[in-house]
Amino acid sequence: MTYRGALTAGAEVLKLAGIEEASLDVWYLLESVCHITRSEFYLKENEDLSEEDQLHFENAVKKRASRVPLQYILGTQEFMGLTFTVNSNVLIPRQDTETLVEMALTEIPREVGEQDREEFSVLDLCTGSGCIAVSIKKNRPEIRMTASDASKQALLVAKENAKANETEMLFVRSDLFDNLNEPFDMIISNPPYIKTAEIPTLQTEVADFEPVEALDGHEDGLYFYRRIAAAAPSHLKEGGKLLMEIGCEQGAEVREILEKEGFTDITIKQDLAGLDRVVRACAPIKEGEA
Repeated sequence: MTYRGALTAGAEVLKLAGIEEASLDVWYLLESVCHITRSEFYLKENEDLSEEDQLHFENAVKKRASRVPLQYILGTQEFMGLTFTVNSNVLIPRQDTETLVEMALTEIPREVGEQDREEFSVLDLCTGSGCIAVSIKKNRPEIRMTASDASKQALLVAKENAKANETEMLFVRSDLFDNLNEPFDMIISNPPYIKTAEIPTLQTEVADFEPVEALDGHEDGLYFYRRIAAAAPSHLKEGGKLLMEIGCEQGAEVREILEKEGFTDITIKQDLAGLDRVVRACAPIKEGEA
C-alpha cells in the first residue's frame, strides 16, 4: 500500500465510522505512525509503506474508528504551547482550561522572585496530566508549585510531563486536602464537575474512554466545589486566592457555595466562546484579621 493509498483508505474507514474530522485525524495518524511530515508525504506519496508501518497504521485507524480519542492513540496533546503526554489515566487537556491558566498567571504578583519578595506558593488540586501546574510553572519558574491528585496513575503521567517540559515541582498523592498541610498563596483546580446522569450522554470518546473519576461531579455536579470551598480556607494564606474551572452553567451556584464559606471578591471569567469558565475568589477573612 502506498502512502497516498493508506491516507485515502484510512479516511474512508473513519468517515464510515462517523468520525467528524476523518480527513484530519487520518493525517495525524499517518504522521505519527510513519514518522513522516506532510512535506515528506508529497515527495513519496506513491512509495509503499513498510509492512510494519502499514500494520501499525491500520491498527491505529481501527482504534480511532472504535472512537478511542485521537490524543490517546497519538499519546500527546498540545496545551498552552507545550506538549503533554496523555493516556487513559488522565483527562485530555482542553483549550477551555487555558482560560484558568491564563487567569492564574495574571494573579501571580510580578515581583515574585525579586529579593524583597517572599516565595509564592501554588497548589494545583486534581492535577491529572499536570497540564495546569506545568504550564504555570513553565511561565513563572520562580514560584513554588505543588501538584496533587488522588490517582497514583495520574501522578505518574504528571511527573513525566513535568520532566519533559523541564519544570520542577512537588507531587503529592492526596484526596483533595487529605495529605496537604501547609497554606498556599494560591490554590487552582479543575475538579470533576459533570453530573453523574449526564456522563452517558457525552461524546463517546469522553464517556467511554476518559477516566470517569475525573469527570463525575456526583448528582448535581457540585460535590467537589463544596468540598474544596469548605476546606480551602484553612489551606490558604492571608489574602490567598482560589481559582477553579467550572461548567458553563455553574457560575451562580459555585458563587453561592463560595459565599457561604466566607470567600470574598468573587469574579467569574468567560472563555473564548463567551461561556462562564473560571471562578476566582479571595480567602475568607479570619478572626482577628479584620
